[in-house]
Amino acid sequence: MTLRSFIEEVDPAAVTIAVISVDGSGPLEAMLAETLETQSIDVETGTVDDFDGLEGWDGLEGYDAGDGDMVVLFEDGVPVAVSPMAELYDSILAINSDLFVTGARGLGEIELPDVLATLEDTRLRLRGYPLAHKEKLLLILVSRYIEQLAWNADNGTVRSSFQRFSRINDEDGTRAVYETLAAIDVDVHVYGLDDGASVDLDVAVHAGTSAAYRNTWFVVNRPAESAAGDAAALLCLETESRVWDGFWTTGPDRVAAIDDAIAREL
Repeated sequence: MTLRSFIEEVDPAAVTIAVISVDGSGPLEAMLAETLETQSIDVETGTVDDFDGLEGWDGLEGYDAGDGDMVVLFEDGVPVAVSPMAELYDSILAINSDLFVTGARGLGEIELPDVLATLEDTRLRLRGYPLAHKEKLLLILVSRYIEQLAWNADNGTVRSSFQRFSRINDEDGTRAVYETLAAIDVDVHVYGLDDGASVDLDVAVHAGTSAAYRNTWFVVNRPAESAAGDAAALLCLETESRVWDGFWTTGPDRVAAIDDAIAREL
């Protein structure tokens, strides 16, 4: 399979996000809607009584209005995940990409709320700045989360693409992550366009000029066989300038297939 074919296998998002609000619609709901505005994801606000399937759902056991707003993800009308709005605020709504680029938020500090994690195996189309301010941040967050899984496990293989190698040196946070991964028992492979920047890290460097090197964004963590660790992969293609089409997955078989395809094609 080609890398594009993995993406084409995945269905676009067809889910609803419900904000169970204490005080009615507010700025955080608007920020969440903006983050997901190009997806087939509806963001709605109401009380538990306003959404079919929430009354008696065990996911809301222990929920109290005094805890603040909650966010529930519905798939085909069925609630499947819930996160406090405060978690989404801290992980994605209140930040920008500079926190990751500069290293202000590094390995060990990445949280992926359940509502976002449950979007795995869903095809997303996300825009980068200046087309959108928040959308691409979701991909950056997932990328760091996958790198953190590799760091936690301290085994296996990581494959990451950068489009151009100078990004590794230009972004202090990115360099710090890959210095850390290269120093532990992880086999790290980096991919990108050779733009004259040297990659002076103890990693395997794969340079090329084809579209797969220029326009692909992936981060793959494949744990060693019979070793502890969580498999995960993010795979996206830049289909037009600053517009990314892709998905992420934690299915071990799909992660292994993506990893094999990258090793074979690049």
